[in-house]
Amino acid sequence: MTTSAELLVKPGWRFLFSHPAHLLAFGFGSGLARKAPGTFGTLAAFPIYWVLAPLLSDSLFLVLLAGSFALGVWVCDITGKALGVADYGGIVWDEIVAFMLVLFFTPPGWEWSLLAFALFRFFDIVKPPPIRHFDQNWHGGLGVMFDDLLAAGYALLCLALIKSLLQ
Repeated sequence: MTTSAELLVKPGWRFLFSHPAHLLAFGFGSGLARKAPGTFGTLAAFPIYWVLAPLLSDSLFLVLLAGSFALGVWVCDITGKALGVADYGGIVWDEIVAFMLVLFFTPPGWEWSLLAFALFRFFDIVKPPPIRHFDQNWHGGLGVMFDDLLAAGYALLCLALIKSLLQ
């Protein structure tokens, strides 16, 4: 993560409302959290998922996620360039989209949702191979979005394994 002294612009509410891409990239403000913005961005995925998932068929929800990923490549790139830092910690649209994917495949129940949250945050923070490779070598909006998609994949594999062991 970068220090505020290296930023071209200090992110705040004025910055978020200066361009729709910034508002989305910062997760409607959740990325402005001073500590653990990625965690707050991941938490922001819960209400978005709870509102949208019941309104859409499974296939339409997956199309929405694919579109949100593609949109994320653009908004994260625009915002990273405006800040002067491609993957600034406050850019959390990647966490939101990836965690909504995790929630889509998570078994029902608050225990499963809590476990899904913990697993996703673990893999997003620790960045085991190949996540770290892509995080360090893929730049721009695609790089920002892709490493979180891999973290979601790891979380989903763990959830599936745990579920199979409990059956």
